Amino acid sequence: VQLQACGGGLVQAGGSLRLSCAAAVSVRSFSTYTIGWFRQAPGKEREFVAVIGWITGDRHYADSVKGRFTISRDNAEKTVYLQMSSLKPEDTAVYFCAADSSPQLRTSLNYGYWGQGTLVTVSS
Repeated sequence: VQLQACGGGLVQAGGSLRLSCAAAVSVRSFSTYTIGWFRQAPGKEREFVAVIGWITGDRHYADSVKGRFTISRDNAEKTVYLQMSSLKPEDTAVYFCAADSSPQLRTSLNYGYWGQGTLVTVSS
């Protein structure tokens, strides 16, 4: 599965951005993948942000983004979105999407496929 993340950029604190993660697979295949978003700030380890399942569409968020970020998926477009609002400088990071065929809503890095990342910079 090839994943392409995009939508990053420079935004002021309090602003919004929407990231997209498009998959180069069939619609049928995409609908059976759990998709997660992770981020990695400079000098820090990659961390979990949000995940959306493929069976029920269940979602799970990191405490640090809960109430501010929303993950969604459009299986027909083979794309998962991460709507980010009320952005803070500490949200600055490279954001990665990842896919796995397991139905588990994993918060670990144990995903089979990763995209290349898109940079989000939040200025104060």
